[in-house]
This record gives sequence, structure tokens and C-alpha cells, in this order.
Amino acid sequence: MLQQINGHSSGSDAQGGESLREDLQEFLGGEAPLHELDDLTKVNPVTLKTVLRCLQARYAVDMFYTSAGCTLVALNPFKPVPQLYSPALMREYHAAPQPQKLSPHIFAVGEQTYRNVQSLIKPVNQSIIVSGESGAGKTWTSRCLMKFYAVVAASPTSLESHKLAERIEQRILNSNPVMEAFGNACTLRNNNSSRFGKFIQLQLNSAQQMTGAAVQTYLLEKTRVACQAASERNFHIFYQICKGASVDERLQWHLPEGASFSWLPNPERTLEEDCFQVTREAMLHLGIDIPTQNNIFQVLAGLLHLGNIWFADSEDEAQPCQLMDDAKCSIRTSASLLQLPEDPLLETLQIRTIRAGRQQQVFRKPCSRAECDTRRDCLAKLVYARLFDWLVSVINNSICADPDSWTTFIGLLDVYGFESFPNNSLEQLCINYANEKLQQHFVAHYLRAQQEEYAVEGLDWSFVNYQDNQACLDLIEGSPISICSLINEECRLNRPSSAAQLQTRIESALAGSPHLRHNKLSQEPSFIVVHYAGPVQYHTAGLVEKNKDPVPPELTRLLQQSQDPLLKVLFPTDPKEKSQEEPSGQSRAPVLTVVSKFKASLEQLLQVLHSTTPHYIRCIKPNSQGHAHTFLQEEVLSQLEACGLVETIHISAAGFPIRIPHQNFVERYALLRRLCVRTSPGPHSPSPDEGHSEWSPHTKAATLQPLLQDILHTLPALTQAAATPRDPAEATPAPVHCGRTKVFMTDSMLELLECGRAQVLEQCACCIQGSWRRHRHRKQERQRRAATLIQAAIRSWLARKHIQRMHVAATAIKRTWQKWRIRMAFLASKELDGVQEKHVFQVPVASASFLLPQAQTSLLAAIIRLWPLGLVLANAAVGVRGFQRKLVVWACLQLPMGSPSNYTVQTAQEQAGVTSIRALPQGSVKFHCRKSPLPYADICPEPSPYSVTGLNQILLERHSLGHV
Repeated sequence: MLQQINGHSSGSDAQGGESLREDLQEFLGGEAPLHELDDLTKVNPVTLKTVLRCLQARYAVDMFYTSAGCTLVALNPFKPVPQLYSPALMREYHAAPQPQKLSPHIFAVGEQTYRNVQSLIKPVNQSIIVSGESGAGKTWTSRCLMKFYAVVAASPTSLESHKLAERIEQRILNSNPVMEAFGNACTLRNNNSSRFGKFIQLQLNSAQQMTGAAVQTYLLEKTRVACQAASERNFHIFYQICKGASVDERLQWHLPEGASFSWLPNPERTLEEDCFQVTREAMLHLGIDIPTQNNIFQVLAGLLHLGNIWFADSEDEAQPCQLMDDAKCSIRTSASLLQLPEDPLLETLQIRTIRAGRQQQVFRKPCSRAECDTRRDCLAKLVYARLFDWLVSVINNSICADPDSWTTFIGLLDVYGFESFPNNSLEQLCINYANEKLQQHFVAHYLRAQQEEYAVEGLDWSFVNYQDNQACLDLIEGSPISICSLINEECRLNRPSSAAQLQTRIESALAGSPHLRHNKLSQEPSFIVVHYAGPVQYHTAGLVEKNKDPVPPELTRLLQQSQDPLLKVLFPTDPKEKSQEEPSGQSRAPVLTVVSKFKASLEQLLQVLHSTTPHYIRCIKPNSQGHAHTFLQEEVLSQLEACGLVETIHISAAGFPIRIPHQNFVERYALLRRLCVRTSPGPHSPSPDEGHSEWSPHTKAATLQPLLQDILHTLPALTQAAATPRDPAEATPAPVHCGRTKVFMTDSMLELLECGRAQVLEQCACCIQGSWRRHRHRKQERQRRAATLIQAAIRSWLARKHIQRMHVAATAIKRTWQKWRIRMAFLASKELDGVQEKHVFQVPVASASFLLPQAQTSLLAAIIRLWPLGLVLANAAVGVRGFQRKLVVWACLQLPMGSPSNYTVQTAQEQAGVTSIRALPQGSVKFHCRKSPLPYADICPEPSPYSVTGLNQILLERHSLGHV
């Protein structure tokens, strides 16, 4: 049994208890090491100590991002980790089917918001709230998220749109270095602390491509221009000018080497942000040309010289304070750089103009030394605030898209973190007030709203206690009496304000608030507010003056007299503005204080956040010194307690962050009924072929319930299909609760439903594609068959026409040939008859029957039978020649070979002219032929000059065989 002495365990009992807790922790922690737990909801048990140990184990192995249910915890590594933010890693998270299964990262959050916009699940617009203390890494996180969206939200198709998208992305990214140079500064806790809040609206078109952006700023800490705390610096841009300007620019802006300026403390410190060339290039990409840049830097140099103007106390109150000896040169240089007349500038700082009475009489009163310093600081703050607002407007004009060209947006909120310094004033009060409002938004969205909605919907839920900061907000902004209302009331009273009097009023009016305390040991008037992140002591000295933020009208009139082109734009001579600056005593409007303006802008921001789906990134600072590989448990523990992370983990682990109305759930997931329509259709399950009219917007709740049950019946099948043999735990169905009006589920179940929906859509797509391919194939087959029939018909018609033409031609040739042959036979017969008659007349015979000699009879038969071929061979232009030709003729005529000298054959080659046939026994034999009507009949192939081929060779062989 443990024994405690003065609150501590004694001896071995304490050691035994410690070892017992370690054993219990090992048992509850399971077999997985702590650094492998990428989600704090898996830590067992969920306590501050176990969560702290898990974060420390992951930080030791360079794992800086850890999920905490609905929130991402980001530990600042305080060292460059380039591989953790490379473009390749961005594309990997963007291309992953399930980015949630990858390691926790800000890119996973960015991809989730981008896919939510693509899925068009209401509310479509998304917002990412990056919160944390100063120096926790909020600015770096916002910058990396902007780079991620510039990479993944740019997928144009044409070359022109690609160039336009690149230009827009480059301008959006270039707005970061400009705004950080003019709005960030080095503080005690952070070298690059944002001294203003900004909400960046990334605008997307209907194709989810980035078309532009808009920047809205909140509460610039302009007092830093003229007042810096110890060990802190002014805005980065002043150091960039002094360290990065060229020699000529230094001469032009009167910034010599080694010059000392009162408003430029700690110039010897060199930071990564002191890069003047990067700022100039970014301004150039945003459309700010070189002359305008030089004009801006000249005005800033004039403000630096203005800070070196110091006044001495006046011995006579009726006389203005005189300049100190070192300040005479500074006021001359400042007036020259600001292009203001030197004497009116000095007079405006020394003398105050007062209008009083109904006649608005003007009185001139010399200012004291403190008042002169205040007017000098007011002039510098006024110029710098107008310059910053002008830069924001230039950036918006450069990157903002036309309202008709974008439909959705993703918002990035980067506000100053919770601050607590030794001397806290109005700036810290507004900053912590903004953090309180954001913490309330988180509590209302993820903690209180969830539990209240579970009760309304009838879910069986055990409520988790969480820290609600509504009481603290009532103390700061409540009605009718609060800290802000008391400060504003002091500003409206026409009396000098006292710090002690303000403290007394606050303590007496708000004494019943548990979040208001008083430090009795403090020597200065102050009050303590117990914020959700811890108590902060605020000093009341100067609180009312800062809230008034008075700008003497003579300062504005002086700046309107400037000949500088930039100051003319910043301070135009507008008659309406002049009339507002000098109202009459009876119609004077209430002054709009700094707290009132900040509260109005904050309410407008929260309205935008409430209309979006928020995502939270909690930035944690491992140590306040900014050292790498250093994890201080006490500092991290205070941050975890402040942001209510443990309660968030409890509710996220046991709750259902996804809540979808019945109507939207049925409309999106009704097609999942296709998965079980063949296996177990319910009595109310209509066929999938039925129309979409069942779940139209006018569907009654009674009709929705059967559809909901049919969809929920498919979840076991989806769970079994998603389970893997290596991880059987996935087969356990995730809890899904159907409330009265909404369906509640976890992220894993939503992912499972989306996978099932994608599977059904894929099946439907495959079915549609198969049907379309089948229809296209059948159509092509019919077209091919029709084309074949048409081609066959055309070919047959063409063949018939060709055969008919050939038949007609052949018939004509045949008829002509027959006519010619008959004619030639007739002519030959006639000539032979004439020769026969001649021989009969010349040779007398004794008998009446005259018989021709045998040789003549054979010749006559050969002529009658083979004369055409002989004529062709004998009269050919080419072919056999000489003796071979005569042999051919003899073979054709079947002449006897005994006495060839008795016959003489003459051809066309030997005798010119046309020969005729004469069967003269004693004389020569002549052949007479006409040109054959057959094509190519007079042409024979070119034979070899030393051989007889073709028909001639056949005739010669027949002739030789006959004689043998």
C-alpha cells in the first residue's frame, strides 16, 4: 500500500508504484511502439502524459505531424527539412487513392479539403484554421499549404490557360514574401512572427482549378513602427532596405553605411528573412514596377529618419519645444524624402491646432515634449498603416479573380498566436481575444455541437467534459458590461483618462467574473484575464489612447501637401474626407475605436468560417528557445492543456465526426443497393432499374427509412470485401448510427462507403462501356455486311458488263474474221481457177478429165489449208531469216524436198511491194496477203538469232519426221 509523506511516496513504495505504472502502460500500449502511433486516438489510455510521451517519441525520430482525431498536431522542427515539403511529396499525397492512410501531414489535410470541394458535399467551401502560439510555425504551415494548392489545383488543358494559371499561382506565392516583409517582425519568441492576421481565400472554378485569391488582413501592429520592446526588432522591410540596398540606392535614400536609427534596434542580427532581393522580385511579379518600388523604399527611409527627430523640453510653456542638435539634420532629410515642406512639418509636430466654440475658432497651442513625440509617432504609424493597406489592395487587384470565374474557395486562416509578454497592452488583448474566439469556434464545432447533436438525434452517448471558454469571452466582449465596453466608454468621455481609474472601473464592474484577477504585487495599474491558454496580465497605461488611435487632422492635411507620387495616392485631397475630419460640435459622430473595428472584422471572419467545413491544424512549439532536437515537456504540456487537445482526442475517438442528412445520404449512396439486390433483397427494396424519383427532394421520411435500411444492409458486405487476410481487424464493421434526421459515422466508414460507391460506379461504367462496345460492334458488323453486299453487287454488275462488251467484241471479231477468211478463200480459189484454166489452155490433153500433177495438187491443198499461217511466217518483219525462213515456208506448204531448185520463194524482205500467189510450175511462187485483223497478229516474240523456237520449231520437227 502506497504511503505519501508531504505529498510524495516514500522509499521502495514509490519505486514500486512507478514500475507498476510503467508495466500498466506497456500492457495498455500494446505491441506497437509509441513513435509508430500516428493517431493520438490510438493511445491507451488517453491522458496528457501518454499523449505527451507519444509526441516526444515521434519528435525524436523526426516525425513532426500526428493526427488527433479531427485535428492535426504539428511540431515545429526548428530546422530545415526540405524532403518533407518537396513537390514530389505533394504529388504523392495528391495522387494517393486514400491520403488518410499515408503518414499524417499538412498535405493530407490540404488534399482532404481539395477532395471535399470536388465531391461537392455541402458545405462545399473549406477552411483551414492554423492556430498556435507565436513561433509554433503557423506562417510556415500556411506558406506550404499555398504551395501545395498551387501544385495540385493547376491542371489546365490549353497552352494559354496553362500560362495564365502559372501566372496566377506565381502571384499568389509571391504575395507571401511581400506581406511577410511588411507585416512580420522578430519578437522574443519567434524570428518571423506575424504582426497581423490574414485570411487567404483561394478561389477555384467549376473544374477545381485555381483562378485567383483574395487576402483580408486584421489588426496590423502599427505601433511597432515607432515602439519596439527590448530584444525585439522592427518590421523586416526596414532591415532589408538597410542591408540590401545598393550604393546608389543608399545615396538616394540617405542610408549611409553604419548609420544609426532609433527605430531600428538590433541591426546586427542577421535573419533568413533579411533578403531584400526576394522582396523586390516578388513585388515585381505582383505588378509593382521598379520606380514604384523605389518610391516605397524612399518613404520608408523617410520614416526611419523621422524616428531620429527628438525634442528638448521647453522652459516656457507658451513656446514650442525646440529640436535637439542631432535632430536638425534628420528632419531636413525626412522632409526631403517625404517631399514635405520642412517648416510646416516641424510646425505640425510642435504645435497643436484646436477648434472650439460654435464659430469653430482655431487656437494654436504648443505641445509638450511627450506630445511632440506622440505626434511624430502618430505620423509614422499613419503613413505605414496606409502603405500596408495599399499593398494589400495592390496584391488583391493582382491575384483576385473575377467573381463570375470562381464558384468555391478554400480559406487559410493565419492569425497571431496566443501572446503573453512582461508588458501586455491593447495589441495583446486583441490578439488573445481573437484566439479565444477561434477556440470557441473549435469547441462549438467539434465538442459542444457534436455532443448536443448526439442527444438531439437520440444516440446513446456518454458525455465528455471539456473546457468551455464562453465565460472568458463574456468577460472580454459581453453585454452590457465587459472589458471592451468599458475601454470604449472611456474613449467617448471627454476627459483625460487615468490608468488607475480604468483599473478600478474594470475590477469593480466585473468583480463577479471567475476569469478576472488582480495582481496585488504589481506596482503598475493592471488586471489579469485567465484565458484558455493561461493567465495574462494587461497594463492599463496607454490602453485608452491606443484604443482611440487619434489622428490629428493637421497631420493628414500635411501629408496631403506632399509632392511624393505615392503619398498623393495614400492621402488624396477629398472634400468629403475633409468634412468628416472637421465635424461640428453638435453633430459629431461617435469615434470608431480600434477594439470596435477589430471586433466587427472578427465577427465577419467567423461568419465566413461558420459557412465552411473547418479543418484545424494545431502548431506546437517544442521549446521557446527555437532549438532543434529539444523537447521540453513542461512547455508542450501547457500548450496541450491550453488548446484542449485531450478532450478533443476523447470526443474524436468515441464520436462520429461525419454527419450526413438522410436525404443527402440516400441521394449519394442509394446505388449501393445494387450490391445486394440479387442476394437478399428486402421487402421494400425496389429494383435498381427503377427511376430516381424515389429519393427526390420531396420524398417523405417514411419512404426514406426503407431506403436507408437497404443501404445499411450492404455495410457488412462492404466490410468483408475491404478486409485483408493480413489485417482481419478491418473485417469488424465500423459503427454507424442512424439518427432522427442524420446518419452518423466515422471517417473509416465514410471511406468504406465511398469505396463501395466507386465500385458500383465502376461496375455501371463497365456495363455501359460493354453495352456501347457491343452496340458499336454490331453496328460495324451490319455496316461491313452491307458494304460487302454492295461491293459484290457492283463487282458482279461490272463483270457482266465487261463480259458483255467482250462477247460483243469477240462476236464482231469472229464475224469479221469469218468474212475475211471466206473472202480470201474465194480470192485464192479464184486465182487458182484462173491458173488452172491457163494451164489447161496451154497444155493440150487427150482426155476430157484433166488431172493436175501430184505436186500441184499438194500445193493447192496446202494453200487452201495452211496459207494464212505461211503468209504470216513468210511476211513477218522479225524472226527467222534466210534459209530457215524458206524451210518454214516449205514446211507450211508441204513441198517436196527433192528438187528445191525448181521453186523459188520470194518474201517481202527480198522484194518490195505486195506480193501475190501464183502457182507457176516453171516460175517463182509469190504470196499475196492482207494485214490480219487480229491484234498483234503481225508481231512475233523476239527469238534468239541462232535458234528456231515456237511454232516454227514444231513445223520443222514435223517436216523432218515426215521425210524420215
